Amino acid sequence: MGKKLERSDVCRVPENINFPAEEENVLQQWRDENIFEKCSQLSKGKPKYTFYDGPPFATGLPHYGHILAGTIKDIVTRYAYQQGYHVDRRFGWDCHGLPVEFEIDKLLNIRGPEDVAKMGISAYNAECRKIVMRYADEWENIVTRVGRWIDFKNDYKTLYPWYMESIWWIFKQLYDKGLVYQGVKVMPYSTACTTSLSNFEANQNYKEVVDPCVVVALEAITLPNTFFLVWTTTPWTLPSNFACCVNPTMTYVKVRDVKTDRLFILAECRLSYVFKTEDEYEVKDKFLGKTLKDLHYKPLFPYFAQRGAEVKGFRVLVDEYVTEDSGTGIVHNAPYFGEDDYRVCLAAGLITKSSEVMCPVDEAGRFTKEATDFAGQYVKDADKQIMANLKERGNLVSSGQMKHSYPFCWRSDTPLIYKAVPSWFVRVEHMSKNLLASSAQTYWVPDFVKEKRFGNWLKEARDWAISRNRYWGTPIPIWRSPNGDETVVIGSIKQLAELSGVKVEDLHRESIDHIEIPSAIKGNPPLRRIAPVFDCWFESGSMPFAQQHFPFENEKDFMNNFPADFIAEGIDQTRGWFYTLLVISTALFNKAPFKNLIASGLVLAADGQKMSKRKKNYPDPMEVVHKYGADALRLYLINSPVVRAESLRFKEEGVRDIIKDVFLPWYNAYRFLLQNIVRYEKEDLAGAGQYVYDRERHLKNMGKASVIDVWILSFKESLLEFLANEMKMYRLYTVVPRLTKFIDQLTNWYVRLNRRRIKGELGAEQCIQSLDTLYDVLYSMVKMMAPFTPYLTEYIFQRLALFQPPGALEHTESVHYQMMPVSQSTFIRSDIERSVAWMQSVVELGRVMRDRRTLPVKYPVSEIIVIHKDAQTLEAIRSLQDFILSELNVRKLTLSSDKEKYGVTLRAEPDHKTLGQRLKGNFKAVMAAIKALKDDEIQRQVSQGYFNILDQRVELEEVRIIYCTSEQVSGNFEAHSDNEILVLLDMTPNEELLEEGLAREVINRVQKLKKKAQLIPTDPVLIFHELTADKQGKKEAVEAQAQLTKVLSNYANMIKAAVKSEFAPYSAQQAAKKRLITSEIVDLKGIPLKLTICSTEELQLPVVPWLNVALAQELKPRFGNSNRASLFLQHRVTKELITLSALRSELENLFGLYGVNFNIYVIDQHKKISELKSVEKILAGNLLVLTRSQDTLKSVAGFETSPSPYSKFVNHPSGTSTFTENPLGNPLY
Repeated sequence: MGKKLERSDVCRVPENINFPAEEENVLQQWRDENIFEKCSQLSKGKPKYTFYDGPPFATGLPHYGHILAGTIKDIVTRYAYQQGYHVDRRFGWDCHGLPVEFEIDKLLNIRGPEDVAKMGISAYNAECRKIVMRYADEWENIVTRVGRWIDFKNDYKTLYPWYMESIWWIFKQLYDKGLVYQGVKVMPYSTACTTSLSNFEANQNYKEVVDPCVVVALEAITLPNTFFLVWTTTPWTLPSNFACCVNPTMTYVKVRDVKTDRLFILAECRLSYVFKTEDEYEVKDKFLGKTLKDLHYKPLFPYFAQRGAEVKGFRVLVDEYVTEDSGTGIVHNAPYFGEDDYRVCLAAGLITKSSEVMCPVDEAGRFTKEATDFAGQYVKDADKQIMANLKERGNLVSSGQMKHSYPFCWRSDTPLIYKAVPSWFVRVEHMSKNLLASSAQTYWVPDFVKEKRFGNWLKEARDWAISRNRYWGTPIPIWRSPNGDETVVIGSIKQLAELSGVKVEDLHRESIDHIEIPSAIKGNPPLRRIAPVFDCWFESGSMPFAQQHFPFENEKDFMNNFPADFIAEGIDQTRGWFYTLLVISTALFNKAPFKNLIASGLVLAADGQKMSKRKKNYPDPMEVVHKYGADALRLYLINSPVVRAESLRFKEEGVRDIIKDVFLPWYNAYRFLLQNIVRYEKEDLAGAGQYVYDRERHLKNMGKASVIDVWILSFKESLLEFLANEMKMYRLYTVVPRLTKFIDQLTNWYVRLNRRRIKGELGAEQCIQSLDTLYDVLYSMVKMMAPFTPYLTEYIFQRLALFQPPGALEHTESVHYQMMPVSQSTFIRSDIERSVAWMQSVVELGRVMRDRRTLPVKYPVSEIIVIHKDAQTLEAIRSLQDFILSELNVRKLTLSSDKEKYGVTLRAEPDHKTLGQRLKGNFKAVMAAIKALKDDEIQRQVSQGYFNILDQRVELEEVRIIYCTSEQVSGNFEAHSDNEILVLLDMTPNEELLEEGLAREVINRVQKLKKKAQLIPTDPVLIFHELTADKQGKKEAVEAQAQLTKVLSNYANMIKAAVKSEFAPYSAQQAAKKRLITSEIVDLKGIPLKLTICSTEELQLPVVPWLNVALAQELKPRFGNSNRASLFLQHRVTKELITLSALRSELENLFGLYGVNFNIYVIDQHKKISELKSVEKILAGNLLVLTRSQDTLKSVAGFETSPSPYSKFVNHPSGTSTFTENPLGNPLY
């Protein structure tokens, strides 16, 4: 456990902060002190806020989508705790199904069910169990590192027997309600994973692919030399053709093919697809599609000819699903390889729901022996051979390729096929109204996802195939007799034991497949379990009940807190987890399982593509966290379009900008507070007391507080009110921008406008009031921001808490134990907030005008004129004129409602780039019309919020408004407006104003140098200034130097007050007595100004005469030592001066210059250079430079003379001195 923070630890705040490193420190404290665990203990007994965490698979690592969803969940649950709720935050794991099995199939080269049968289900599932939690540790580390508080110890896993038992109970309830049936359904099927997929799984991974497309001729039986032309992009389904279909209301034609003299029937509108020119065919007849109904044709292949003869197959059917936008207008039907094919053939009586399935394709997508010509071939590979077969027999009319969107398996990334699969289904179609009613009970953010995407899906809800012919999953608890006449559905482990006599502890297939249940009919064979397992979506959709082991345990607790208050996942779960949750809950209890839902958008790579490990088109999330911190990543994600269910193009620089634009200003405001608390204690309290935030004192002083104090407190209370209202509605996308704006208002406005008050320059009373206000706002802000940026708020809170009165706070260990402050409406002053907003607009407009003229704020201007038609607005601006004058460095503020008095007219210029692209051919006319607009017309159009130009709507941002001042106005004015306020700034140069600006430049350079030296305002220092003469004596330089000399003299008191230190001309004698802190030559309008900062302490020097030594650049010291050192001139005992030869020898030893020729030169304190001829006592304190050539010394600027030795030393009571390092940085003891 780390050392407990004390006030003395935090008052000297470092200038720079390493956010990721401090986050690691906070995280370690959370771990050491079990902060999260204690948080849950503290809220025990409070009203419950229920949250469901959707279970991810641990077979892959978390990506930005997981981090985003986890951040949303963390924010909402942290906020719920702050509102006085107890929140159980349990992590869940999806452990079964394709993601796991597919990994094992790849690992063990398993290609189909026969391979699993050879291996044995027990061994196969044992392998699955091994990898289920492959990345569990990484998940826990990453989720924890990004600041999410969630309980991994008390997790739920879909493989836990108690979880699986609840799934059995749910299934039995559905079965007993008559909602479960067995049937055949054409479903998306993954041949790689040898399993069917649900429709919402199939919709997850569409890709653009190129497939073969063929036109095939089916020979009519009753019409001589006549062929129906059918079209398909799946030639492999043609061996299973059983019918073809036309649209009854479309127009069809019979044409003679000039080339072959055969008669073809196809849709009239598709002639151009089959024939290149009209010369290639001759129209013989025209008719509606319905006239073709029940005409028979010869089977393409013989495999199902007998079956066709029995049911009158191989005939023309009619249905309106056939469209005129592709193919030939006649669709080939293979009833067990297409959903529409199955439906149409079923309606026509060619098949029944109990018919034997015509499916010559096995589980791995290979043709069976039924398709004798293609047996053993993978269907997609057989396309070419099928086309060759048809061509040889004269049935292939044409072939080509087609690019289209096609579904791929979301797990194996291989093309899906549609295939009839015997399945167990939950009846959903009849529940559509109930599902919509349940959905209506829920609140979604954003709302359109619920109303459109989800609502449309529910209206078209289809029966849900919940079985999978796989191994690693919860077994479907149906025991049946061999003939299927007797069925028992098991709903619990206890029921299974009662009926079978076998007690089990695990429910996976290897543990229960062998269990038999005796038949209720005497003499009949026992019942055995059917083979399928549940679709893993059924398992995750059951989590509200199964995670609590409902109804076997926690029944009362569950029912009291169902439905959940909140869930959140990505928008891709609309047809996944959100849907399965609703179906199961509606089927069981006829109500939704959750009250509130946030659907987040997709996080894409910077180029707008999906993030891909293979393409490496995005930065690793943990690298971003280690580089910028988790808080920055969280705030970047949460303050983006994804929270409105839109897509985000992830850009690393966006995370970096959060540091620059939000965290550093926030940290600097906190640092500024603590610096000035130290100053207050040291100067105003004279070290006799400590600052403690006293709320009673703060409120008592509010009656005489500055308007800016009243404003920031009002802004804070308004924000608290807004936060409460918006968080209640789960609108994170409105909350986060307001929070970041608050940080901007605090740092860039409140602190900036109050620097002098906070620094105590306006007296102790003003100082304590502004310190209290700044403390109160920062303290409230960490609580508001805590759910969003848990680390930085913890860091600041633990330090601010030290300034609370003893006993004032409970649970000071963490900000995350604190309740959210409640807005106090008595402190909300909307009028002052409006006034400050006007003032800010004036200041921002003024800054833009200064930027236009490249005139820094340091240089005063004489007048600012603010024009607005409303007198109350002008009065509000007048009340804050001191801030305007100060911020813009203006002498005088003039207010007016008369624009014409100042000769201001408006001119409009179109934005050529944006309007040109949008209007194209109309741009020239619109551009001319915009330029021709008069002043009054521009004002009218601006007031309506857009321009109407030649019946074209032009937005305000597409037009540049230029403000012109007439010559009748004296002075050099610049004008600017935000379409509400018009501001004029007098830019006329003035000698006095220029000199004051120059003085401010000096202040700026001094402050920068103090900051560079890591000094704080209260550090006592002396600052010396020295102008370097211009050797060339140019007139401009001489004049500029004379002006700067005048400024340094006339504005010395102003500079001294601003830098809070003595500021005087350089005196070598004075400077030599003080310890040098830093010295630097800065450029000031082309004039070199040397600034020297010294400590006020007297300089300690050796009692023995000494000198410094430096090597010129061409000489390199050996052993990696420094090129600077110090030497004593006298022997410390005999007091004899060192001889020149002994000095040279000493220098050779110090720097390792053995065998090197060098000369020794002396640079004295006045930068005078001479060659060393002899050693005399007068050398003391000078600098020796060793060089091979005096040319090196032409410029002495590179050699630093110092009033004290380079090397550290100690003086002894005996009157001697010794160096403790030599050369510099090389310790001797």
